[in-house]
Amino acid sequence: MHLPRPPRRRSAVWAAAAFTATALAAGVMPAVAADTPPAATAKIDSSLSSAVAKGGDATFFVTLKDQADLSGAKKQKTHAKKATAAYKELRSHAADSQASLKSFLDKKKAGHKDYWIANTIRVTGDQDLVNELAKRSDVASIVKARRYKLDDIETSDAKVTKSRTSAKTDSSADGDDTPEWGISDIKADQVWDQYKDRGEGIVVASVDSGVQYDHPDLVQQYRGNNGDGTFTDDYNFYDASGDCPTTAPCDTQGHGTHTMGTMVAKNGIGVAPNAKWMAAKACDSAGYCYDDQLLAAGQWILAPTDHNGQNPRPDLAPNIVNNSWGSDGDTTFYTDILNAWNSAGIFEAFAAGNDGDGTTCSTTHPPGSQAESYGVGAYDANGKIAPFSGFGPSPMDGSAKPNISAPGVNIESTWPGSSYNTEQGTSMATPHVAGAVALLWSAAPSLIGKIDETRELLNEGARDVDDTHCGGTAGMNNVWGNGKLDILASVDKAPHTAATVTGKVSDKATGAALNNITVTATDTAGSVRTVKTGADGTYRLPLAPGTYSFAFSGYGYANGSTTGVTLTEQQAYTQDIALTAVASHKISGTVLDVTGTALAGAKVELTGTPLDAVTTDAKGKYTFAKVSEGSYGVTIKPAAPVLCNGVYNGSATVASADLTKNVQVPNRTDNSGNTCAPATYAWIAGSKKVALSGDEDSASVALPFSVKLYGVSYSSASVTTDGLVNFLSSRVGDFDNTALATTGVNGVKGIVAPLWDDLTLDKKSSVQTATTGTKGSRTFAIVWNNAAYANGTSGRATFEAVFDEATGAVTLQYRSVADKGAGATVGIANQSGTDALQYSYNQSVLADGTAVRFTQGAK
Repeated sequence: MHLPRPPRRRSAVWAAAAFTATALAAGVMPAVAADTPPAATAKIDSSLSSAVAKGGDATFFVTLKDQADLSGAKKQKTHAKKATAAYKELRSHAADSQASLKSFLDKKKAGHKDYWIANTIRVTGDQDLVNELAKRSDVASIVKARRYKLDDIETSDAKVTKSRTSAKTDSSADGDDTPEWGISDIKADQVWDQYKDRGEGIVVASVDSGVQYDHPDLVQQYRGNNGDGTFTDDYNFYDASGDCPTTAPCDTQGHGTHTMGTMVAKNGIGVAPNAKWMAAKACDSAGYCYDDQLLAAGQWILAPTDHNGQNPRPDLAPNIVNNSWGSDGDTTFYTDILNAWNSAGIFEAFAAGNDGDGTTCSTTHPPGSQAESYGVGAYDANGKIAPFSGFGPSPMDGSAKPNISAPGVNIESTWPGSSYNTEQGTSMATPHVAGAVALLWSAAPSLIGKIDETRELLNEGARDVDDTHCGGTAGMNNVWGNGKLDILASVDKAPHTAATVTGKVSDKATGAALNNITVTATDTAGSVRTVKTGADGTYRLPLAPGTYSFAFSGYGYANGSTTGVTLTEQQAYTQDIALTAVASHKISGTVLDVTGTALAGAKVELTGTPLDAVTTDAKGKYTFAKVSEGSYGVTIKPAAPVLCNGVYNGSATVASADLTKNVQVPNRTDNSGNTCAPATYAWIAGSKKVALSGDEDSASVALPFSVKLYGVSYSSASVTTDGLVNFLSSRVGDFDNTALATTGVNGVKGIVAPLWDDLTLDKKSSVQTATTGTKGSRTFAIVWNNAAYANGTSGRATFEAVFDEATGAVTLQYRSVADKGAGATVGIANQSGTDALQYSYNQSVLADGTAVRFTQGAK
């Protein structure tokens, strides 16, 4: 049986996990099934053996023995080069080592999803397949997919919300108010005052339930905030859960906004309020965290992508990632992700778990309990260890845990709805550590990417607490770790070699201070750090000694630069600059759809400007009346129904005159490279009857030639009364159509859907097939004639799916459709349900005598 889950857009793979801010529900693993072959038991976990022994399919992960060599990545000199080298090695190694296994799975017609960061493949199959996989010499383990549920989280009362709102309104000019108790306890506020350091130039991330990006105490620090009223979410936010209604960051649960606030929020809430943040949403709105979502998030942290999961940019990886979640049981995938992040110079902090009782030892949870991770325990405002805080030694590997402890009881922080909430847990302690590292790396940039040295400084600075009842010493024990986090002491002990660059950016003509100007410093090794000017036009950036070039850019002004600036240890260097305002001109044009017809209602955005988006009129025309000279991104998003119209991403350069920018949007594409486009209608009449009638039934048909779907070849297919061609199984009960792609029990996989609806075949209906052409250039049509609507909709539907032997294309044709597809799903989906190209979903868009062709790009 598949794991039940609500429909979502994307999926990936990792080990079963959930946030440690709440207690996790966990059952006892079933015993290994009696009929499991002895040779396979060492590789198959017991819960998977039990699941497939019942005779059904299960979803599981196949992890390969061979692992990538990341030593080369660790030797790179800059953060971007480390992350890029790690990403390339992991991708290349996975492609090579997984090739044989993927070929085997394709031959078995088994749906699968491949991952590179842990060298694992997500598979759906039965006991026979599991047993065959266990016999392979390249397979290390086979683990059943799992999920865990977050317990309910308490909501804040009106008093807390009101008091914090008032503080925000009355906040000081630098955006910091009276600090929360945890901020003062770790002495972050003293770092602000003594070192003038609030995390400038550092990027933190979270793997959590998302973030309310426009929360008033978080919006300025969002890396995707262009500072001009526009936002760029690509590479700055990723929704592995599929819950967010748009590409903008959202938090459908609350936990992620709270933890991010402790890291970077303004008004005394966050440890490093001038650091930037990005986020991966890996927990859904129902409170479930799936292992595949966590793995997708783990990959994205190392190599951020656009919102479609494409075009990875490891050079944009964060410096630090907070992980306020954990898992019961053996989480074999975590070690690989931890090693990958660390090799890329990404500091990770993990919650140690909330299953403590104040006495019992070995109650920490992975990944925070793993030797490779930096695990965090929690204490209260009275300096006492929290009764729920997990103690070591690690139940997994015997290592000393936690590594350090931080404030985790009654922690007030940001909350969705532009509100505030008070929570407790090691989930709340961990972001104190992540934020502290941002302060440390900003003050001592020579430490950026140096994981071992950073951990050592945190450990040395921590205030010892003598509690050895679970083992250890006064300086390092299994209750407190190295003690209470003290970031002032750690910064004091750090190498103070950094030069401090400050300056002011102003308008050359008027002398007025310029806000939101991006200042970029690049050294000769290619290391890049950026900050933005404040309301008074000033900026501050600590930099390691070296030779730098500085670039200054902002909307409405010509770029400025300075090169060959050599900075020495502890040097105070001033770099002021005056920028010249530029002229403005008009941008206008016409937007066409994929057929060359005017596209009305499309949203046209000029990224990198403060200008509001405009919408094309009935003739596809748009106008921006006044745009400052410069180069900008152009994004055009078709309005619903989208059909085969894709999103256009291009650029426009406004120089010395008005600009005409005409655009034809591209064809829509899925993650596998498949595209769709309207096609010439050429109806093929059926000639051979298929024994199929009634309601909720299916029949198998032999294919006259090998038909490929998402790169997998088939010789037969199942045809259903509900307008589906299913290549993986004989599906019945599919009247409840869904959007594509969806996974879980209600998600169909490995399908072509010419008209997936609640249909029935009566005496007036039939299903036929027809083969035309000669060998090598044949077509095969599956035709539904006069299908009736089971829900009582008047009229009938005649439609077909046509497979082309020469090109591999699939063409869907509509002779007559009574409701124009108002209740149907039209499109194709891959074998794991993780990728699809949907033409329409419950939309009246199917005209009689029309066709749409899906051109397959999957290899």
